[in-house]
Amino acid sequence: MKIVIDNSYLNMAKFVKSMGRIEIGHDFDAPLTSFIRAIDPGGIVWGGNNRDNSLDEAFQDLEKGLSKWMLTEGITQ
Repeated sequence: MKIVIDNSYLNMAKFVKSMGRIEIGHDFDAPLTSFIRAIDPGGIVWGGNNRDNSLDEAFQDLEKGLSKWMLTEGITQ
């Protein structure tokens, strides 16, 4: 069965296709504390927490965070 992530995470898909990139993982040599973050040319637009227990939970947090950010920025979803 083919699973298309675009259908589950619409805001994340829109962001990486037209606005920026997503980084996943800890960078132990940097002051960043988020496990997952969304970055556009101006810098980090959203950073998650360290409490996510799975990638799916991190993606869900990112989806919600990007939704709020896009709304604040006036970006149509």
